[in-house]
Amino acid sequence: MTRMRGCAAAGALFVLAGCASHAGIEPAAAPIDVRSLGVAPADTTRLDWPGERWWERFGDARLDALVERALADNPTLAVSKARLERARSLAQAVDAAGQPQVSGSLASSRQRYSEHDLFPPPIAGSVLTSNSVRLDAAWELDLFGRNRALLDAALGQARAAQADLQAARVLLSTEVTRTWFQLARVVALRELAADTLRQRTQLRELVAQRARAGLDTEVELRQAERAVAEAAGQAEALDEQAALARNALAALTLQPAEALADLSPAMPATAREAYSGPIGADLLGRRADIVAARWRIEAALRDRDAAVTEFYPDVNLAAFVGFSGLGFTHWLEGGSRVWGVGPALRLPVFDAGRLRANLRGKTADLDAAVAGYNAAVAGAVREVGDQLASLRSLERQRVQQDAARAAAEAADALALERYRAGLANYLTVLSAQSGVLAERRNGIELAARGVDLDLALVRALGGGYRGNDSERSDRSETHRE
Repeated sequence: MTRMRGCAAAGALFVLAGCASHAGIEPAAAPIDVRSLGVAPADTTRLDWPGERWWERFGDARLDALVERALADNPTLAVSKARLERARSLAQAVDAAGQPQVSGSLASSRQRYSEHDLFPPPIAGSVLTSNSVRLDAAWELDLFGRNRALLDAALGQARAAQADLQAARVLLSTEVTRTWFQLARVVALRELAADTLRQRTQLRELVAQRARAGLDTEVELRQAERAVAEAAGQAEALDEQAALARNALAALTLQPAEALADLSPAMPATAREAYSGPIGADLLGRRADIVAARWRIEAALRDRDAAVTEFYPDVNLAAFVGFSGLGFTHWLEGGSRVWGVGPALRLPVFDAGRLRANLRGKTADLDAAVAGYNAAVAGAVREVGDQLASLRSLERQRVQQDAARAAAEAADALALERYRAGLANYLTVLSAQSGVLAERRNGIELAARGVDLDLALVRALGGGYRGNDSERSDRSETHRE
Protein backbone atom coordinates (compact mmCIF):
# COMPACT_ATOMS: atom_id res chain seq x y z
CA MET A 1 0.00 0.00 0.00
CA THR A 2 2.87 2.36 0.85
CA ARG A 3 4.54 1.65 -2.50
CA MET A 4 1.25 2.25 -4.30
CA ARG A 5 0.81 5.61 -2.59
CA GLY A 6 4.36 6.54 -3.42
CA CYS A 7 3.85 5.61 -7.05
CA ALA A 8 0.63 7.64 -7.18
CA ALA A 9 2.37 10.68 -5.70
CA ALA A 10 5.29 10.31 -8.09
CA GLY A 11 2.89 9.95 -10.98
CA ALA A 12 1.05 13.10 -9.95
CA LEU A 13 4.31 15.02 -9.71
CA PHE A 14 5.33 13.71 -13.12
CA VAL A 15 2.01 14.79 -14.62
CA LEU A 16 2.25 18.29 -13.18
CA ALA A 17 5.90 18.62 -14.16
CA GLY A 18 5.06 17.61 -17.70
CA CYS A 19 2.45 20.33 -18.10
CA ALA A 20 3.16 23.28 -20.35
CA SER A 21 4.09 26.54 -18.65
CA HIS A 22 2.07 29.75 -18.85
CA ALA A 23 4.60 31.89 -17.01
CA GLY A 24 5.23 35.41 -18.28
CA ILE A 25 1.78 36.00 -19.78
CA GLU A 26 0.00 38.55 -17.60
CA PRO A 27 -2.57 41.30 -18.29
CA ALA A 28 -1.20 44.82 -18.71
CA ALA A 29 -4.30 47.01 -18.25
CA ALA A 30 -5.89 47.99 -14.93
CA PRO A 31 -9.30 49.53 -14.21
CA ILE A 32 -9.21 53.28 -13.81
CA ASP A 33 -9.46 54.87 -10.37
CA VAL A 34 -12.52 57.13 -10.65
CA ARG A 35 -11.11 59.42 -7.96
CA SER A 36 -8.44 60.47 -10.44
CA LEU A 37 -11.26 61.88 -12.59
CA GLY A 38 -12.69 63.97 -9.76
CA VAL A 39 -15.43 61.50 -8.83
CA ALA A 40 -16.42 61.56 -5.17
CA PRO A 41 -16.63 58.31 -3.15
CA ALA A 42 -19.99 56.62 -3.25
CA ASP A 43 -20.91 57.48 0.33
CA THR A 44 -20.45 61.26 0.03
CA THR A 45 -23.49 61.97 -2.15
CA ARG A 46 -26.90 60.41 -2.63
CA LEU A 47 -29.30 61.30 -5.40
CA ASP A 48 -32.51 59.32 -5.65
CA TRP A 49 -33.01 60.48 -9.20
CA PRO A 50 -33.88 59.59 -11.82
CA GLY A 51 -36.50 57.03 -10.92
CA GLU A 52 -37.19 53.93 -12.94
CA ARG A 53 -40.21 55.58 -14.60
CA TRP A 54 -38.73 59.08 -14.64
CA TRP A 55 -40.82 60.31 -17.59
CA GLU A 56 -43.97 60.22 -15.46
CA ARG A 57 -42.78 63.26 -13.49
CA PHE A 58 -43.81 65.46 -16.44
CA GLY A 59 -47.43 64.56 -15.67
CA ASP A 60 -48.63 63.92 -19.23
CA ALA A 61 -50.53 60.68 -19.81
CA ARG A 62 -50.01 60.95 -23.58
CA LEU A 63 -46.23 60.99 -23.14
CA ASP A 64 -46.43 58.06 -20.72
CA ALA A 65 -48.43 56.05 -23.28
CA LEU A 66 -45.94 56.79 -26.08
CA VAL A 67 -42.95 55.75 -23.98
CA GLU A 68 -44.67 52.54 -22.88
CA ARG A 69 -45.59 51.72 -26.47
CA ALA A 70 -42.04 52.30 -27.67
CA LEU A 71 -40.58 50.10 -24.91
CA ALA A 72 -43.04 47.33 -25.75
CA ASP A 73 -42.76 47.21 -29.55
CA ASN A 74 -39.57 48.84 -30.80
CA PRO A 75 -37.45 46.58 -33.08
CA THR A 76 -34.20 47.85 -31.53
CA LEU A 77 -35.21 46.38 -28.19
CA ALA A 78 -36.24 43.14 -29.91
CA VAL A 79 -32.69 42.79 -31.25
CA SER A 80 -31.23 43.42 -27.79
CA LYS A 81 -33.62 40.89 -26.25
CA ALA A 82 -32.61 38.29 -28.83
CA ARG A 83 -28.94 38.87 -28.01
CA LEU A 84 -29.72 38.46 -24.32
CA GLU A 85 -31.52 35.16 -24.93
CA ARG A 86 -28.59 33.91 -26.99
CA ALA A 87 -26.14 34.82 -24.22
CA ARG A 88 -28.31 33.02 -21.67
CA SER A 89 -28.56 29.93 -23.87
CA LEU A 90 -24.77 29.85 -24.21
CA ALA A 91 -24.44 30.04 -20.44
CA GLN A 92 -26.85 27.14 -20.05
CA ALA A 93 -24.92 25.13 -22.65
CA VAL A 94 -21.63 25.72 -20.82
CA ASP A 95 -23.26 24.78 -17.52
CA ALA A 96 -24.61 21.54 -19.04
CA ALA A 97 -21.19 20.64 -20.46
CA GLY A 98 -19.76 20.33 -16.96
CA GLN A 99 -22.45 17.87 -15.81
CA PRO A 100 -22.51 14.11 -16.33
CA GLN A 101 -23.76 13.20 -19.79
CA VAL A 102 -25.79 10.08 -20.58
CA SER A 103 -26.86 9.04 -24.07
CA GLY A 104 -28.49 5.97 -25.56
CA SER A 105 -28.04 4.32 -28.93
CA LEU A 106 -29.76 1.56 -30.87
CA ALA A 107 -28.23 0.21 -34.08
CA SER A 108 -29.11 -2.57 -36.49
CA SER A 109 -27.28 -3.35 -39.74
CA ARG A 110 -27.41 -6.10 -42.37
CA GLN A 111 -23.90 -7.08 -43.49
CA ARG A 112 -22.05 -9.71 -45.53
CA TYR A 113 -18.83 -10.74 -43.83
CA SER A 114 -15.70 -11.40 -45.88
CA GLU A 115 -14.48 -14.96 -46.30
CA HIS A 116 -10.91 -13.72 -45.91
CA ASP A 117 -11.21 -11.42 -42.91
CA LEU A 118 -10.94 -11.89 -39.17
CA PHE A 119 -14.12 -13.90 -38.73
CA PRO A 120 -14.05 -17.70 -39.28
CA PRO A 121 -16.92 -19.79 -40.74
CA PRO A 122 -19.84 -19.89 -40.40
CA ILE A 123 -19.71 -16.09 -40.04
CA ALA A 124 -17.24 -15.72 -42.92
CA GLY A 125 -19.09 -15.50 -46.21
CA SER A 126 -22.52 -15.21 -44.60
CA VAL A 127 -24.99 -12.32 -44.44
CA LEU A 128 -26.04 -11.52 -40.90
CA THR A 129 -27.79 -8.82 -38.96
CA SER A 130 -25.71 -7.02 -36.33
CA ASN A 131 -27.66 -5.47 -33.43
CA SER A 132 -26.61 -3.37 -30.47
CA VAL A 133 -28.24 -1.30 -27.79
CA ARG A 134 -26.21 0.61 -25.22
CA LEU A 135 -26.08 3.48 -22.77
CA ASP A 136 -22.99 5.71 -22.77
CA ALA A 137 -22.03 7.96 -19.85
CA ALA A 138 -19.29 10.54 -19.63
CA TRP A 139 -18.22 13.03 -17.02
CA GLU A 140 -15.41 15.53 -17.28
CA LEU A 141 -13.79 15.94 -13.87
CA ASP A 142 -13.26 19.65 -13.44
CA LEU A 143 -10.16 19.26 -11.30
CA PHE A 144 -8.71 22.69 -12.08
CA GLY A 145 -11.93 24.69 -12.44
CA ARG A 146 -12.03 25.04 -16.22
CA ASN A 147 -15.76 24.41 -16.54
CA ARG A 148 -16.48 26.70 -13.60
CA ALA A 149 -14.44 29.46 -15.23
CA LEU A 150 -16.18 28.98 -18.58
CA LEU A 151 -19.58 29.11 -16.88
CA ASP A 152 -18.66 32.31 -15.04
CA ALA A 153 -17.47 33.81 -18.33
CA ALA A 154 -20.73 32.89 -20.05
CA LEU A 155 -22.74 34.30 -17.14
CA GLY A 156 -20.70 37.51 -17.34
CA GLN A 157 -21.55 37.86 -21.01
CA ALA A 158 -25.23 37.20 -20.27
CA ARG A 159 -25.26 39.86 -17.57
CA ALA A 160 -23.50 42.27 -19.92
CA ALA A 161 -26.21 41.57 -22.50
CA GLN A 162 -28.84 42.23 -19.82
CA ALA A 163 -27.22 45.59 -19.08
CA ASP A 164 -27.02 46.34 -22.81
CA LEU A 165 -30.77 45.72 -23.03
CA GLN A 166 -31.36 48.15 -20.19
CA ALA A 167 -29.10 50.70 -21.88
CA ALA A 168 -31.17 50.36 -25.05
CA ARG A 169 -34.35 50.90 -23.03
CA VAL A 170 -32.92 54.05 -21.45
CA LEU A 171 -31.79 55.36 -24.83
CA LEU A 172 -35.19 54.67 -26.39
CA SER A 173 -37.23 56.20 -23.56
CA THR A 174 -35.09 59.36 -23.54
CA GLU A 175 -35.28 59.59 -27.33
CA VAL A 176 -39.08 59.40 -27.28
CA THR A 177 -39.28 62.00 -24.49
CA ARG A 178 -36.74 64.22 -26.21
CA THR A 179 -38.66 64.12 -29.49
CA TRP A 180 -41.86 64.85 -27.58
CA PHE A 181 -40.42 68.05 -26.16
CA GLN A 182 -38.82 68.98 -29.45
CA LEU A 183 -42.34 68.91 -30.84
CA ALA A 184 -43.50 70.94 -27.82
CA ARG A 185 -40.81 73.52 -28.64
CA VAL A 186 -41.97 73.75 -32.26
CA VAL A 187 -45.60 74.06 -31.13
CA ALA A 188 -44.64 76.93 -28.79
CA LEU A 189 -42.70 78.63 -31.58
CA ARG A 190 -45.65 78.12 -33.92
CA GLU A 191 -47.95 79.85 -31.45
CA LEU A 192 -45.44 82.70 -31.25
CA ALA A 193 -45.35 82.83 -35.06
CA ALA A 194 -49.16 83.03 -35.11
CA ASP A 195 -49.06 85.92 -32.65
CA THR A 196 -46.39 87.59 -34.74
CA LEU A 197 -48.41 87.18 -37.92
CA ARG A 198 -51.50 88.56 -36.25
CA GLN A 199 -49.61 91.50 -34.76
CA ARG A 200 -47.90 92.37 -38.02
CA THR A 201 -51.16 92.09 -39.92
CA GLN A 202 -52.72 94.57 -37.54
CA LEU A 203 -49.70 96.84 -37.89
CA ARG A 204 -49.93 96.65 -41.68
CA GLU A 205 -53.53 97.84 -41.44
CA LEU A 206 -52.39 100.73 -39.26
CA VAL A 207 -49.65 101.64 -41.76
CA ALA A 208 -52.18 101.47 -44.62
CA GLN A 209 -54.48 103.85 -42.77
CA ARG A 210 -51.60 106.26 -42.13
CA ALA A 211 -50.50 106.00 -45.78
CA ARG A 212 -54.00 106.89 -46.97
CA ALA A 213 -53.92 109.85 -44.59
CA GLY A 214 -50.57 110.95 -45.98
CA LEU A 215 -48.74 110.27 -42.71
CA ASP A 216 -46.69 107.37 -44.16
CA THR A 217 -45.32 106.68 -47.60
CA GLU A 218 -45.55 103.69 -49.93
CA VAL A 219 -42.17 102.58 -48.58
CA GLU A 220 -43.51 101.99 -45.05
CA LEU A 221 -46.52 100.13 -46.48
CA ARG A 222 -44.34 97.78 -48.53
CA GLN A 223 -42.13 97.17 -45.51
CA ALA A 224 -45.20 96.24 -43.46
CA GLU A 225 -46.39 93.85 -46.18
CA ARG A 226 -42.92 92.27 -46.30
CA ALA A 227 -42.99 91.75 -42.52
CA VAL A 228 -46.37 90.00 -42.82
CA ALA A 229 -45.04 87.70 -45.57
CA GLU A 230 -41.95 86.87 -43.51
CA ALA A 231 -44.10 85.95 -40.50
CA ALA A 232 -46.29 83.72 -42.69
CA GLY A 233 -43.20 81.99 -44.11
CA GLN A 234 -41.82 81.36 -40.63
CA ALA A 235 -45.13 79.84 -39.59
CA GLU A 236 -45.07 77.50 -42.59
CA ALA A 237 -41.51 76.39 -41.80
CA LEU A 238 -42.53 75.59 -38.23
CA ASP A 239 -45.48 73.54 -39.53
CA GLU A 240 -42.96 71.48 -41.50
CA GLN A 241 -40.80 70.94 -38.40
CA ALA A 242 -43.84 69.87 -36.41
CA ALA A 243 -44.79 67.33 -39.09
CA LEU A 244 -41.27 65.88 -39.06
CA ALA A 245 -41.27 65.63 -35.25
CA ARG A 246 -44.62 63.81 -35.32
CA ASN A 247 -43.24 61.45 -37.97
CA ALA A 248 -40.25 60.72 -35.73
CA LEU A 249 -42.53 59.94 -32.78
CA ALA A 250 -44.66 57.69 -34.98
CA ALA A 251 -41.57 55.78 -36.12
CA LEU A 252 -40.31 55.35 -32.56
CA THR A 253 -43.69 54.03 -31.40
CA LEU A 254 -44.52 51.97 -34.52
CA GLN A 255 -47.75 53.64 -35.53
CA PRO A 256 -48.90 55.59 -38.59
CA ALA A 257 -48.03 59.28 -38.67
CA GLU A 258 -51.72 60.13 -39.11
CA ALA A 259 -52.37 58.86 -35.59
CA LEU A 260 -50.30 61.77 -34.20
CA ALA A 261 -51.42 64.44 -36.66
CA ASP A 262 -53.21 66.47 -33.97
CA LEU A 263 -50.59 65.97 -31.26
CA SER A 264 -49.59 69.34 -29.78
CA PRO A 265 -47.70 68.88 -26.49
CA ALA A 266 -46.82 71.77 -24.23
CA MET A 267 -43.54 72.66 -22.61
CA PRO A 268 -43.37 71.81 -18.87
CA ALA A 269 -44.27 74.69 -16.60
CA THR A 270 -41.00 74.50 -14.66
CA ALA A 271 -37.69 72.83 -15.30
CA ARG A 272 -35.76 70.76 -12.79
CA GLU A 273 -33.28 72.74 -10.71
CA ALA A 274 -29.69 71.95 -11.65
CA TYR A 275 -27.96 69.46 -9.38
CA SER A 276 -25.07 71.20 -7.65
CA GLY A 277 -23.44 68.37 -5.70
CA PRO A 278 -20.32 66.40 -6.66
CA ILE A 279 -20.43 63.54 -9.13
CA GLY A 280 -20.46 60.42 -6.97
CA ALA A 281 -19.37 56.91 -7.83
CA ASP A 282 -22.85 55.70 -6.88
CA LEU A 283 -24.33 57.90 -9.63
CA LEU A 284 -22.03 56.52 -12.33
CA GLY A 285 -22.70 53.01 -11.08
CA ARG A 286 -26.28 53.34 -12.30
CA ARG A 287 -25.24 53.59 -15.94
CA ALA A 288 -26.02 50.39 -17.81
CA ASP A 289 -23.08 50.81 -20.19
CA ILE A 290 -20.63 50.93 -17.28
CA VAL A 291 -22.29 47.90 -15.69
CA ALA A 292 -22.04 46.04 -19.01
CA ALA A 293 -18.37 47.00 -19.36
CA ARG A 294 -17.68 45.76 -15.83
CA TRP A 295 -19.34 42.42 -16.56
CA ARG A 296 -17.31 42.10 -19.75
CA ILE A 297 -14.15 42.46 -17.67
CA GLU A 298 -15.42 39.67 -15.42
CA ALA A 299 -16.22 37.48 -18.42
CA ALA A 300 -12.81 38.12 -20.00
CA LEU A 301 -11.09 37.39 -16.69
CA ARG A 302 -12.87 34.06 -16.35
CA ASP A 303 -12.12 33.25 -20.01
CA ARG A 304 -8.46 33.81 -19.25
CA ASP A 305 -8.70 31.56 -16.17
CA ALA A 306 -10.16 28.83 -18.39
CA ALA A 307 -7.26 29.27 -20.81
CA VAL A 308 -4.81 28.82 -17.91
CA THR A 309 -6.46 25.55 -16.86
CA GLU A 310 -5.79 24.12 -20.33
CA PHE A 311 -2.12 23.94 -19.32
CA TYR A 312 -3.08 21.31 -16.70
CA PRO A 313 -4.19 17.70 -17.15
CA ASP A 314 -7.75 16.98 -18.20
CA VAL A 315 -9.39 13.85 -16.75
CA ASN A 316 -12.61 12.36 -18.13
CA LEU A 317 -14.57 9.37 -16.89
CA ALA A 318 -16.38 7.27 -19.50
CA ALA A 319 -18.57 4.16 -19.20
CA PHE A 320 -20.97 2.18 -21.34
CA VAL A 321 -23.32 -0.79 -20.86
CA GLY A 322 -25.62 -2.65 -23.25
CA PHE A 323 -26.15 -5.68 -25.47
CA SER A 324 -24.51 -6.58 -28.76
CA GLY A 325 -24.92 -9.63 -30.96
CA LEU A 326 -25.39 -11.14 -34.42
CA GLY A 327 -28.98 -11.82 -35.27
CA PHE A 328 -31.99 -11.51 -33.00
CA THR A 329 -31.99 -14.96 -31.35
CA HIS A 330 -29.56 -14.31 -28.50
CA TRP A 331 -29.32 -10.54 -28.80
CA LEU A 332 -30.79 -9.63 -25.41
CA GLU A 333 -29.48 -12.61 -23.45
CA GLY A 334 -26.93 -12.34 -20.66
CA GLY A 335 -24.13 -13.58 -22.85
CA SER A 336 -24.57 -10.60 -25.19
CA ARG A 337 -23.92 -8.06 -22.47
CA VAL A 338 -21.15 -5.53 -23.04
CA TRP A 339 -19.82 -2.91 -20.66
CA GLY A 340 -16.78 -0.83 -20.08
CA VAL A 341 -15.51 1.89 -17.77
CA GLY A 342 -12.31 3.87 -17.49
CA PRO A 343 -10.69 7.26 -17.21
CA ALA A 344 -9.12 9.26 -20.00
CA LEU A 345 -6.20 11.58 -19.28
CA ARG A 346 -5.11 14.41 -21.57
CA LEU A 347 -1.71 15.83 -20.73
CA PRO A 348 -0.57 18.96 -22.67
CA VAL A 349 3.13 18.39 -23.22
CA PHE A 350 3.93 19.11 -26.87
CA ASP A 351 1.31 21.76 -27.71
CA ALA A 352 2.67 24.53 -25.50
CA GLY A 353 2.93 26.95 -28.42
CA ARG A 354 -0.79 26.67 -29.16
CA LEU A 355 -1.79 26.99 -25.52
CA ARG A 356 0.44 30.02 -24.92
CA ALA A 357 -0.90 31.70 -28.04
CA ASN A 358 -4.45 31.07 -26.86
CA LEU A 359 -3.63 32.49 -23.42
CA ARG A 360 -2.06 35.57 -24.99
CA GLY A 361 -5.25 36.09 -26.98
CA LYS A 362 -7.44 35.76 -23.88
CA THR A 363 -5.14 38.12 -21.99
CA ALA A 364 -5.42 40.64 -24.82
CA ASP A 365 -9.22 40.30 -24.65
CA LEU A 366 -9.03 41.08 -20.94
CA ASP A 367 -6.88 44.14 -21.58
CA ALA A 368 -9.36 45.30 -24.24
CA ALA A 369 -12.28 44.83 -21.84
CA VAL A 370 -10.50 46.86 -19.16
CA ALA A 371 -9.68 49.58 -21.69
CA GLY A 372 -13.34 49.63 -22.80
CA TYR A 373 -14.44 49.99 -19.19
CA ASN A 374 -11.98 52.83 -18.60
CA ALA A 375 -13.22 54.61 -21.72
CA ALA A 376 -16.84 54.18 -20.62
CA VAL A 377 -16.10 55.60 -17.17
CA ALA A 378 -14.14 58.55 -18.54
CA GLY A 379 -16.89 59.28 -21.07
CA ALA A 380 -19.56 59.04 -18.38
CA VAL A 381 -17.72 61.46 -16.09
CA ARG A 382 -17.39 63.97 -18.91
CA GLU A 383 -21.00 63.54 -20.03
CA VAL A 384 -22.41 64.07 -16.54
CA GLY A 385 -20.07 66.99 -15.92
CA ASP A 386 -21.06 68.62 -19.22
CA GLN A 387 -24.77 68.38 -18.46
CA LEU A 388 -24.38 69.75 -14.94
CA ALA A 389 -22.21 72.64 -16.14
CA SER A 390 -24.69 73.48 -18.91
CA LEU A 391 -27.65 73.35 -16.53
CA ARG A 392 -25.97 75.73 -14.10
CA SER A 393 -25.08 78.10 -16.91
CA LEU A 394 -28.63 77.91 -18.22
CA GLU A 395 -30.00 79.10 -14.91
CA ARG A 396 -27.85 82.22 -15.16
CA GLN A 397 -28.84 82.73 -18.79
CA ARG A 398 -32.51 82.65 -17.83
CA VAL A 399 -32.05 85.47 -15.34
CA GLN A 400 -30.42 87.63 -18.01
CA GLN A 401 -33.02 86.70 -20.59
CA ASP A 402 -35.90 87.65 -18.29
CA ALA A 403 -34.38 91.08 -17.85
CA ALA A 404 -33.80 91.48 -21.58
CA ARG A 405 -37.39 90.47 -22.36
CA ALA A 406 -38.82 92.96 -19.86
CA ALA A 407 -36.74 95.75 -21.40
CA ALA A 408 -37.76 94.79 -24.95
CA GLU A 409 -41.45 94.72 -24.08
CA ALA A 410 -41.20 98.17 -22.46
CA ALA A 411 -39.40 99.54 -25.52
CA ASP A 412 -42.02 98.04 -27.85
CA ALA A 413 -44.91 99.57 -25.93
CA LEU A 414 -43.25 102.98 -25.94
CA ALA A 415 -42.37 102.81 -29.66
CA LEU A 416 -45.91 101.83 -30.65
CA GLU A 417 -47.36 104.64 -28.54
CA ARG A 418 -45.00 107.17 -30.11
CA TYR A 419 -45.80 105.85 -33.61
CA ARG A 420 -49.52 106.27 -33.09
CA ALA A 421 -48.85 109.80 -31.87
CA GLY A 422 -46.76 110.56 -34.94
CA LEU A 423 -43.56 110.94 -32.93
CA ALA A 424 -41.73 107.87 -34.36
CA ASN A 425 -41.49 106.18 -37.75
CA TYR A 426 -42.45 102.65 -38.71
CA LEU A 427 -38.90 101.31 -38.64
CA THR A 428 -38.66 102.18 -34.96
CA VAL A 429 -41.82 100.20 -34.23
CA LEU A 430 -40.70 97.27 -36.36
CA SER A 431 -37.30 97.20 -34.66
CA ALA A 432 -38.91 97.26 -31.21
CA GLN A 433 -41.34 94.48 -32.15
CA SER A 434 -38.52 92.40 -33.56
CA GLY A 435 -36.70 92.75 -30.24
CA VAL A 436 -39.73 91.52 -28.29
CA LEU A 437 -40.26 88.59 -30.65
CA ALA A 438 -36.58 87.69 -30.46
CA GLU A 439 -36.67 87.66 -26.65
CA ARG A 440 -39.86 85.58 -26.59
CA ARG A 441 -38.23 83.17 -29.00
CA ASN A 442 -35.10 83.09 -26.83
CA GLY A 443 -37.27 82.29 -23.83
CA ILE A 444 -38.83 79.33 -25.63
CA GLU A 445 -35.42 78.13 -26.82
CA LEU A 446 -33.93 78.38 -23.33
CA ALA A 447 -36.87 76.47 -21.86
CA ALA A 448 -36.52 73.80 -24.54
CA ARG A 449 -32.78 73.57 -23.97
CA GLY A 450 -33.38 73.24 -20.25
CA VAL A 451 -35.66 70.25 -20.83
CA ASP A 452 -33.19 68.76 -23.31
CA LEU A 453 -30.34 69.09 -20.82
CA ASP A 454 -32.57 67.61 -18.15
CA LEU A 455 -33.21 64.57 -20.35
CA ALA A 456 -29.51 64.33 -21.19
CA LEU A 457 -28.72 64.26 -17.48
CA VAL A 458 -31.33 61.53 -17.00
CA ARG A 459 -29.57 59.41 -19.61
CA ALA A 460 -26.10 60.30 -18.28
CA LEU A 461 -27.12 59.09 -14.81
CA GLY A 462 -28.48 55.78 -16.06
CA GLY A 463 -32.13 56.59 -16.73
CA GLY A 464 -33.43 54.80 -13.64
CA TYR A 465 -31.43 51.61 -14.27
CA ARG A 466 -31.03 49.37 -11.24
CA GLY A 467 -28.30 46.87 -12.03
CA ASN A 468 -28.74 44.54 -9.05
CA ASP A 469 -32.33 43.69 -9.96
CA SER A 470 -31.36 42.98 -13.55
CA GLU A 471 -28.47 40.77 -12.50
CA ARG A 472 -30.63 38.75 -10.10
CA SER A 473 -33.20 38.26 -12.84
CA ASP A 474 -30.50 37.12 -15.28
CA ARG A 475 -29.03 34.69 -12.75
CA SER A 476 -32.47 33.18 -12.16
CA GLU A 477 -33.05 32.79 -15.91
CA THR A 478 -29.64 31.17 -16.45
CA HIS A 479 -30.05 28.56 -13.71
CA ARG A 480 -33.74 27.86 -14.32
CA GLU A 481 -32.94 24.35 -15.50
